[in-house]
Amino acid sequence: MKLKAVMACVCLSVSLLLGGCNNIKQDTTTETKNTQTEEKAESNEEASKDIFAMDTYMTVTAYGAKAQEAVDEAEAEIQRLDELLSTGNEESEIAQLNQNKSATLSEDAGYLVERALELNKETDGAFDIAIYPVMEAWGFPTQNYQVPTADTLESLLKLADASQIIYDEDSRKISFGQEGMKIDLGGIAKGYTSSRIMEIYKENNISRGLVNLGGNVQALGTKTDGSKWRVAVQSPDDTEDYLGILSVEDKAVITSGGYERYFEQDGKTYHHIIDPKTGYPAENGLASVTVVSEDGTLADGLSTSLFIMGKDKAIEFWRAHSDEFDIIMLTDEGKLYVTEGIQDDFSTEMEMEIIKK
Repeated sequence: MKLKAVMACVCLSVSLLLGGCNNIKQDTTTETKNTQTEEKAESNEEASKDIFAMDTYMTVTAYGAKAQEAVDEAEAEIQRLDELLSTGNEESEIAQLNQNKSATLSEDAGYLVERALELNKETDGAFDIAIYPVMEAWGFPTQNYQVPTADTLESLLKLADASQIIYDEDSRKISFGQEGMKIDLGGIAKGYTSSRIMEIYKENNISRGLVNLGGNVQALGTKTDGSKWRVAVQSPDDTEDYLGILSVEDKAVITSGGYERYFEQDGKTYHHIIDPKTGYPAENGLASVTVVSEDGTLADGLSTSLFIMGKDKAIEFWRAHSDEFDIIMLTDEGKLYVTEGIQDDFSTEMEMEIIKK
């Protein structure tokens, strides 16, 4: 559901000059320099792959001696998680759960359910994986869009209640407290996937790399020249424009906005970010919310939650959790807000107001 955050200045070119020596005899200093040069060349070896999964185009890039292995493993992990978690795949673990109403979850799905239920409590219900029946009524999963009747939404909202999810963390057994309940982990699946890829990179001794999962960007380390990665945060008004450039290191950058998926009916636009309290697309004065965090799963879930909350509640929530994430918010009136933790890393031509603790 996330960001059309567009990457800028991600394409790197590394030029290495490896000098040889015609003399048979080489001193120790020369040998040491050559060894260091070869190690540097290996550390800057690049591998990149474009992938289509989770209904979006993705790019994974790694730098290092095992870059290609890391990228291949990342692709396999993306495919595995897509098959495991996608509600659109009838054989997936989540689709089977929705059909059978109970299951013993895998480690990945169990972890995501735990995180989702935690976020549901922390955000006072703004993040709710049980919203899926309401999403189906709007036609967003199938793209058969329609505006549900008020009576339909009223009945379905009774099912959109994460507190009715019965889950045991030790056994990972899950069931639903009401007939007709369904869940969807799409609100945090891409963020979790990008974090898993960071783990794969580290397991392959990759110290720098980048993942762009349909706009969900997560960076490991810095670019090969030692500078931070630069990520452009897209403007919701123009797919070719952006709000500003954010410099990041070891962070995920994930944006939610109503411009990502929507349809029009009778002259009115309806976007896909549904408020669990009303059953209708959230209208709380925000055009987009970008969350920046070391935790990709958290950033994914919060970008939607804060959008639903609206500016004032989002700021209040950030002040209570400012050690975990930072935010960039654009209001419907075009006013830009940036939290103080990233103000020095965010450049923009727009006027912006700094949110302080």
